[in-house]
Amino acid sequence: MDQQAEEEPAREEPEGRRAFVFPSALTVLAAVTVAVWILTFVIPSGSYRRTPDGDPIQGTYHREPAPGGFLHRLGDLFLAPVNGLYGVRDAKTGEVAPDAVGTLYGSAGVFLFVLAIGAFITVVFATGALDRGIERLAHRLRERGALLIAGVMTVFSLLGTVEGFAEETLGFYGLLVPLMLALGYDRMVATGTIILGAGVGVLASTVNPFATGVASSAAGISIGDGIALRFAMWVVLTAVTIGYVVRYAHRVRAAPERSLVGFLEGDRELAAKAAEPPELTGLQKGVLVLVALVFTFMIFSVIPWASALSGRSDAVPYDWELGWSFAQLAALFIVAAVLVGLVAHLGEQKLSATIIQGAADFIAPALVIVLARGVTVIMTNAKVIDTVLHAVEGVVSGTPPVAFAVLVYIVNLPLAFLIPSTSGHATLAMPILAPLADFAGVSRAVAVTAWQSASGWMNLWVPTTAVVVGGVSLAKVGYDRYLRFVWPLLALLAVLICGFLALGAALG
Repeated sequence: MDQQAEEEPAREEPEGRRAFVFPSALTVLAAVTVAVWILTFVIPSGSYRRTPDGDPIQGTYHREPAPGGFLHRLGDLFLAPVNGLYGVRDAKTGEVAPDAVGTLYGSAGVFLFVLAIGAFITVVFATGALDRGIERLAHRLRERGALLIAGVMTVFSLLGTVEGFAEETLGFYGLLVPLMLALGYDRMVATGTIILGAGVGVLASTVNPFATGVASSAAGISIGDGIALRFAMWVVLTAVTIGYVVRYAHRVRAAPERSLVGFLEGDRELAAKAAEPPELTGLQKGVLVLVALVFTFMIFSVIPWASALSGRSDAVPYDWELGWSFAQLAALFIVAAVLVGLVAHLGEQKLSATIIQGAADFIAPALVIVLARGVTVIMTNAKVIDTVLHAVEGVVSGTPPVAFAVLVYIVNLPLAFLIPSTSGHATLAMPILAPLADFAGVSRAVAVTAWQSASGWMNLWVPTTAVVVGGVSLAKVGYDRYLRFVWPLLALLAVLICGFLALGAALG
């Protein structure tokens, strides 16, 4: 799901020193919170005049003193996580506080949505239906290598683009490594199939709630805005990635000496024909159908159909449009979790425990969103967000839309390294990027796509993600060898991403 660094147990060095472990996303954001709070004493305060919708009006920036003194600011730091969850923006002063009267500024809606989808996904995996379905697909295609690679990567990519399928792939190395070896491939083929299959789907997320959803919410737009561009990206980038892995697989099978990782002792024995997994039961088939229906309905419910079909952003919504947002989607996944449990006959006790466990498992990315929103609250109350916008307004206003879209992608690459959590990165960056897109004359949906492309591209290779580091470890493939394998694809994907972003910006 939400791609973020997981802390691993520190390993003892020969002299007893602890090996360096990259801080977790929560630790990084806590440090960012304090750093930003200190900077608010240095950055001048100011604000723009705003439209009735709350969007800043270009060219109206003016200096304005921040409210309160040091103790008031210290209170903002103390309450940052609370305000990040359910802070309310005062309708008169614009300040955010837990007891203010106005509109909700905190991320309570997104927070509950993350817990709800966590509960749903955990219930689905508890039925064993998704795992068994992928196992059956892999076994059925075991004699046709290219189809096996393409089939598994397509399924992983589809799951990645709709629900952020990432960490769950770690459970498939035990199945796919022997299968790939049995077909005459090496361990790198299995590694690429798993990491790149799911990773390219997350990179080209269409409705992934942890990337597109959180970023769209922070940008103040619907999760369905820009879905046509993202869908085209998903189709093309997935096809290119599959072709890249298949090409390497053919090369290794034709000439094993050209393998980037070679073959370990015992690989041939490990490659013995894998036992056929059991058939899908009727209940498991029912679960898979229900899961497909839930995600299909989710996509239908969030797309602004009138705008999508007419090409006009101001089109009047059709009567049958739902226009759902996080509140309705959270309810959808809670109900869907219960339905899946009933269809799978989990029983009341196990279903209740699984839903609770699923929400608990997803509390980390949910808290990351809250902390990141808390940083934005500190900047809002200190009135420095508009100052940051003004500092780049002149540059952005003279930048062609195409150049701006590509620049958003480039700028977010280092941020994605520092904050591997897609949810935290989105919540932190989009309140700045969305108004900048307005100034540059670029759709906010394109800015969201540029941001998530940067985050997804980095998470294909950075060593701060458990998906990459854990994957190469499970496959017994050196990280340096994986980098050597993937860098040409990374370069190609970067070029294609910039091309799609330029197209999206040009089309408006």
